[in-house]
Amino acid sequence: MERRKVLRLFFVSSIAAVIAPKFSFAHLNPIEKLDFSSLDFGKDFKWGVATAAYQIEGAHNIDGKSPSIWDTFSHKKGAIKTGENGDIACDFYHSYEKDLDLLKSLNMTVFRFSIAWSRILPNGIGTTNQTGIDFYHRVIDACLARGIEPWITLYHWDLPQILQDKGGWINRDAVLWFSEYANLVTKTYGGKVKNWMVFNEPSAFTALGYLIGYHAPGLKGLKQYLPAVHHVCLSQAEGGRIIRKNVANANIGTTFSCSHVDVFNSKKRDGEAASRWDVILNRLFIEPALGMGYPTESLPILRKLNKYIQPGDLERLKFDFDFIGVQNYTREVVKANAFIPFMKGLEIKPVKRGAKEITEMGWEVYPEGIYKILKQFAAYPGVKKIFVTENGCAFPDEAVDGKVNDINRIDFYQRYLKEVLRAKKEGVNIGGFFSWTLLDNFEWNEGFKPRFGLVHVDFKTQKRIIKESGYWFKDFLLFL
Repeated sequence: MERRKVLRLFFVSSIAAVIAPKFSFAHLNPIEKLDFSSLDFGKDFKWGVATAAYQIEGAHNIDGKSPSIWDTFSHKKGAIKTGENGDIACDFYHSYEKDLDLLKSLNMTVFRFSIAWSRILPNGIGTTNQTGIDFYHRVIDACLARGIEPWITLYHWDLPQILQDKGGWINRDAVLWFSEYANLVTKTYGGKVKNWMVFNEPSAFTALGYLIGYHAPGLKGLKQYLPAVHHVCLSQAEGGRIIRKNVANANIGTTFSCSHVDVFNSKKRDGEAASRWDVILNRLFIEPALGMGYPTESLPILRKLNKYIQPGDLERLKFDFDFIGVQNYTREVVKANAFIPFMKGLEIKPVKRGAKEITEMGWEVYPEGIYKILKQFAAYPGVKKIFVTENGCAFPDEAVDGKVNDINRIDFYQRYLKEVLRAKKEGVNIGGFFSWTLLDNFEWNEGFKPRFGLVHVDFKTQKRIIKESGYWFKDFLLFL
């Protein structure tokens, strides 16, 4: 073991002996097994959690909030695997102070959350809802009072249903709708909040919602998908410009769901299929923002976007983000298949290729994937800084005698964090790591079954229990 690590462990054990009456070190043992600590990431490294409004807030129809596309979609028969919905979810709307107390107790200093568009603009545009605006003021103020930095995501998938009735992201007017919404939010909260993200995972909400119909609003087909892609790309850049205009000293980013793509075997056709998947999963939304245009050479079907591109659009797609949010959970392994429309390839599910570790979402545990995707995104000359704005896992947690012993999640985080540190040591400018997520929540079309939280939620009683993984983070971050 390196001399400095020996000294660090000696320091930790010595301090523990002095302050043991004040702090509990019952959960410190896992740290001692690591060959790194939180100190290795640097004193300015940000540690926090990520959440989304629809997944935690509840209060779906009170205090002036109108329905979002997820309010509508989750009530459609067969849309949610478990038949559940987010009407109440974690009831964060009424429990936010206690939940922020839990976050503070874990020694984390960043709370990433999103604004429910239809809570502050019930008609999507126009008249504001002061009660909804006041709610987010209270959340922000509660964060600041606890020494927690609020990081706001403008859009985390919950478009007002009234705007979807007008075409949603398929309608070019969506750029104007989003601009009005972004202008309101940033002018309202910009004096208190300096860290902003425009979108959460545009590749996910466009493909899942407008191409294959698994998510809200449940539409299918290229005629829905392609215009949505272009209008979201335009809005992504426009959102950045609006934040820059309205918020002094803003730190502006946007987040991408990213998965390292491997080939099933060494055949050339598999490699070509993997390249096409890489476009959809990783390249489609970042490259236009960087001024590279759409990656049509690698995926020719994207030339159909020309139908929706108006004069001046390609220039408007560009925005100089201060950081990029990378969100990684697993990898994809792809095999060529001539019968798959336009992709000509399909993912080979982990269970079919003999993966040994699979989460409850059916995703392979593949820690090296986050290292590879960080290196891939850092290779873009226009990417200045990266935050891991989501990473986590779902396992079938159970509360037994008031405890949740989620040892698999602790192991997951230890191994993924080691790969994040590896990338950082190799020169990738990584500014922080946000766990997905604080609370077990409504996991979109999967319902409440997959549990990602560091805090267990009994959805019948709304009782919270910090899991062992939460205590692990508490101890891991103790001496920062």
